[in-house]
Amino acid sequence: MNAVSVVIGSICILMIAYRLYGTFMAAKVLKLDDSKPTPAHELNDGKDYVPTNKWVTFGHHFAAIAAAGPLVGPILAAQFGYLPGLLWLLIGAVIGGAVHDAVVLYASMRKKGKSLSEVAKDELGPVAGFCTGLAMLFIITITMAGLSMVVLHALENNPWGTFSVGITIPIAMGVGIFYKKTGNLKITTTIGFILVMVGVFVGPMIQDTIIGDWLTLDTKTLAIILPIYAFFAAALPVWLLLAPRDYLSSFMKIGVFIALIIGVFIINPTIQMPAFTKFTQGGGPVIAGPVWPFISITIACGAISGFHAFVGSGTTPKMLDRWSDIKVVGFGAMLVECVVGIMALIAATALQPADYFAINSTPEVFKTLGMQVDQLPKLAQEIGINLEGRTGGAVTLAVGMTYIFTAIPWFAKLSSYFFQFVIMFEAVFILTAIDSGTRVARYLIQDFFGEFYKPLKKTDWLPGSIFASALACFIWGYLLYSGDIGSVWALFGVSNQLMASIGLIIGATVILKIADKRWYMFTCLVPLAYLFVTVNYAGYWMVKNVYLNPAAAGYSVLNGVLSIIMLVLGIIIMVTAIKKWKTMWNSPRFQIGSRVA
Repeated sequence: MNAVSVVIGSICILMIAYRLYGTFMAAKVLKLDDSKPTPAHELNDGKDYVPTNKWVTFGHHFAAIAAAGPLVGPILAAQFGYLPGLLWLLIGAVIGGAVHDAVVLYASMRKKGKSLSEVAKDELGPVAGFCTGLAMLFIITITMAGLSMVVLHALENNPWGTFSVGITIPIAMGVGIFYKKTGNLKITTTIGFILVMVGVFVGPMIQDTIIGDWLTLDTKTLAIILPIYAFFAAALPVWLLLAPRDYLSSFMKIGVFIALIIGVFIINPTIQMPAFTKFTQGGGPVIAGPVWPFISITIACGAISGFHAFVGSGTTPKMLDRWSDIKVVGFGAMLVECVVGIMALIAATALQPADYFAINSTPEVFKTLGMQVDQLPKLAQEIGINLEGRTGGAVTLAVGMTYIFTAIPWFAKLSSYFFQFVIMFEAVFILTAIDSGTRVARYLIQDFFGEFYKPLKKTDWLPGSIFASALACFIWGYLLYSGDIGSVWALFGVSNQLMASIGLIIGATVILKIADKRWYMFTCLVPLAYLFVTVNYAGYWMVKNVYLNPAAAGYSVLNGVLSIIMLVLGIIIMVTAIKKWKTMWNSPRFQIGSRVA
């Protein structure tokens, strides 16, 4: 199997799906009507509610949803072979993810851009609304731990990478201050991008200096530093750090994957990983569980992701200029993210299997596999750091992309620079999601606990902001410090896909209420049925075999308790929804021709 065939075939499938299924969802199921004003027009305040060009909104939405998931999930899932991940990415994105993102965006816009917990309260009642809010709070904090885990192993004992990533913090703050004072976006962007690139090329100069010694950090130290950074990112004004970092990372995000697609077409690497490996039944060195349900838990973003519900019921519904833009922004952005996931999968499976497993498992575990590394020693020598045992997915992506790029004769001698640039790209990519997610967690904490102490609901109240930011960082920082990639990523996967199930539950409820034909509801019910069963079985498997199993490497009573709480919340929401659907189905108000919107 060659990579170009996979890329061309996948893009053709996604384009056809967008043209046919996307149009069906927009015209028939959701009945998008541009004659009605969107919340951006109705509530235009020049701040949060602002009618925005659909392509600008698409860029914002895509930058927000495409975090570490489509980069890391497919790489970790490559242990099962290339075919399970490829099939789940394509099927999951078309049948599940694109539908989920479109209906959540539509449901929020119908309620004037409210959050999903508020939509759940309106559509399903106060119990479901409370459970959704609590589930969202759990899920966003677990998501931060899962994303941060990826950064740890990429920067572990890597002073060049740590310097290149760390320097982006003062660069982003400088960009924010400069733009606020001058208002000149073009000059600000140029200066910021040049300084970021300088950070990569200066990196080698500090490796053997005292600064390099200071920046040679182990995972435990990094696990303390990251939550501290996130606290300041969540507490500082958004224009000072979060917004400029997000803006600068979007250029790297788009540019790197365009370059990767071009590289794949030039080199056309062979997929070295078999279609299926011996680990499909479980017992793998990367993910312990079997291919089902863990393929759908490991690959979240890129196929279907509950994290998108935070964005789809957050900033994006307040920006859409026309209702029909939902097709481009909601349905379309998910399919583009699927392409990102497929490219990450190609980067991982283009490596020799032994090289892949040597990176993604500890040296002790790798010895038990009976494999001999192939190109890894040569790549490690060219890059300048030891690559074995760097679990988490980030290093595998960097090595895979470096392997593809340096096959082009012009770039053959630039392995170390390509590797460190991709590491910086991934880390900045992920840190953008971490600081944005921590800020969202801060808002959720203030909103949730504000029900018991009213001043907390004021987001501009400084003591409340500090308390909520510190609490959010402490919770996910503890999970990060005490976990490993296998256990934390699985916890993230279960929680994230549970959130996607909740999004589909609310979407199905809205469709039953507004659609001309009741069976249109199955656009949500089909992926919901699969995902809900998958999530609950995966959660049960992890609780039984890992979290509450003292003999397992990922033994953690806290993770087990969190999993049980989230699964119970999901079941309560599902039972509440089924009762609501039954009432709606039997009510004369919802017969064809007399439905209310």
